[in-house]
Amino acid sequence: MIRSRRRAALPRRLLIAAVAGLIPVLAGCEAGSNAPTLHWHQPTPGASAQAGGVAISNVFVLGAPLNTSLARGQSAGLFFGLVNSGTPDNLISIAAPGAARTVTLTGGPVSLPDEKAVLLSGPAPKAVLEGLARPLAGGSSVRVIMTFRNAGSVTLNVPVLPRSDSYLTYSPAPSPSPSATKTAGRHPAGASSSASSPGARASASPSPSTTR
Repeated sequence: MIRSRRRAALPRRLLIAAVAGLIPVLAGCEAGSNAPTLHWHQPTPGASAQAGGVAISNVFVLGAPLNTSLARGQSAGLFFGLVNSGTPDNLISIAAPGAARTVTLTGGPVSLPDEKAVLLSGPAPKAVLEGLARPLAGGSSVRVIMTFRNAGSVTLNVPVLPRSDSYLTYSPAPSPSPSATKTAGRHPAGASSSASSPGARASASPSPSTTR
């Protein structure tokens, strides 16, 4: 019985180890002729953790080019791989308290079947830190909390990698959309928007009297 458990655990360990190597490879395949796989580079120094039966590998935030920073209010892509060796699960949310207003999973909650690798590894980010609370430069780090439906929550200290070398082919995070409040305050305070419309002036004129 002990031997069978050890044999069952071995493929799981191999699958988890393979994810760490596959993340940059598969991202490169999607990126085309300038793919990261065409250039030798060291493995991603991303963060890793375990939440229940879910192994989290090579988590990193893609920052700005070398010697520059992503400004406060901008967005940044979050990349990682997942392997679930337990019962089917879902990654339901991610948070980056103190670093971003919100973290969006662009495809919604991530389904994690048993014994399968799920790679959110680019080149386009499938998880995005939106509304950065502070400038973000390569070499810094971000505290990220991932929450799974069954495995619970886990906190990681995630490195910020500069958008250079192998990561030049990665897509930057989409720019935040302009706030609606910036275009809503053009009328003087207290003024009605309908008062300046032609229809409003027409309705203000007196109507003909019906009395004789």
